[in-house]
Amino acid sequence: MSNASSAMDPRTRMLLEGPIAPTLLRLAVPNVLVMVAQAAVGLIETYFVGKLGGDALAAMALVFPVVMLMQMTSAGAMGGGIASSIARALGARRRDDANALVLHALVIALGFGAVFSAALLLGGPALYALMGGTGESLKGALVYSNWVFAGAVLVWLFNSLAAVIRGTGNMAVPANVTVAGVVVLIPLSPLLIFGWGPVPAMGIAGGAAALLLYYLGGSIALWLYLRSSRSLLTPRMAGVRLRWPLFRDILRIGLFGAVSTFATNLSIGIATALAGHFGPGAIAGYGTAARLEYLLVPLVFGFGAPLLAMVGTCMGAGKRQRAMHAAWVGALLAFAVAETIGVAAAIFPRQWLLLFGNDPAMLEAGTQYLRAVGPLYGFFGVGLVLYFASQGAGRLLWPVLGNLARLAVAAVGGWLALRWGGSLVHVFLAQGAALVVYGVVISAAIAGGAWFGRVGWPRSTSSLMRRIEAA
Repeated sequence: MSNASSAMDPRTRMLLEGPIAPTLLRLAVPNVLVMVAQAAVGLIETYFVGKLGGDALAAMALVFPVVMLMQMTSAGAMGGGIASSIARALGARRRDDANALVLHALVIALGFGAVFSAALLLGGPALYALMGGTGESLKGALVYSNWVFAGAVLVWLFNSLAAVIRGTGNMAVPANVTVAGVVVLIPLSPLLIFGWGPVPAMGIAGGAAALLLYYLGGSIALWLYLRSSRSLLTPRMAGVRLRWPLFRDILRIGLFGAVSTFATNLSIGIATALAGHFGPGAIAGYGTAARLEYLLVPLVFGFGAPLLAMVGTCMGAGKRQRAMHAAWVGALLAFAVAETIGVAAAIFPRQWLLLFGNDPAMLEAGTQYLRAVGPLYGFFGVGLVLYFASQGAGRLLWPVLGNLARLAVAAVGGWLALRWGGSLVHVFLAQGAALVVYGVVISAAIAGGAWFGRVGWPRSTSSLMRRIEAA
């Protein structure tokens, strides 16, 4: 890689030298807004599709975990690898490498977008049937899925470009683009779903078409920013040689993260299949209630993205103690946000569920889930934000192991609940226990020095600091 250096940008200096908590909060506010807006995209769709009836809502519940798998893989896993690589390059003053990483990120986005399109267009029918889809709900799921995944490349381009910009410490531009897109999507989604005047009603396919138009417009806006004089990076397409070391720097983090993302969504998919043993109402109820857990992902990502940039920049500059301090500040903030939302949902579950429908079976199943799992959302927040911090550090082994442990507890626990004649609430209790395991495993490993070698479970803070300095 190039060793070229340049004068340090003020934003990079802020990540390296600014007070940690105020800096994280300053960067997180626009990023939380963008993540709330992006989460609103899915909620807007669900709200309007729910007006088409229970079968349409069940169809959305079947496809939603797979759409979120793509979202989390492109924005959180591979996007995290992109942002981490750029942050570490800027922290080490390798500006030429940071610029070249933009093109490498776009190549990766195009490749993975094509893979998702092929996999779901060909394998969608078998997958959704395996998840419990039948009759009209399965038919609707295939219509929605085929539309969305035909344009998967647009989702990947949008999230990769946003990750490039966040890697520089700029959270405001992706926030502004996303919020503007949501403002357009609010009237566009019902227009295409229900039709109006000369615009024909597309039904559930209209929600997917509106979503793709949102990502297309957002990708164009992000690219225009990167090509402007306001961008810290100056990406070039012509004359840039693709280099394996730059691909490897992104992929070694992104692919590890993809395993973790897959495990997260597989946990949701397995829970959907387990709920399917109790009927379509249970699927709709679980799928609708679990959207709150998916909403936590972008909210925690609002803190995780600036934390990733700060940790990556500090690690690139050799400031390892500051990187660790930032990780624990971020974990405390994420726990507070996730736990507050989870407890509120457990106390007032119907207020959330009634946003999407009033079917009694759906409301009953969703209420059971939120009361069983909501109070444990804080552990999910801690594990997830430390996963983003570990992306910045370039050390993802233990976050991946923590997610695999979550998957094992959720799957085995849910299966045992069914085998022993348990009720739906017992299946949900297994999902809650899995979240506790997830948060505890990741936080304990990082506290034990996982970023700086073998986990040693130091007896004191000073011994951990000595290990950090020696790394």
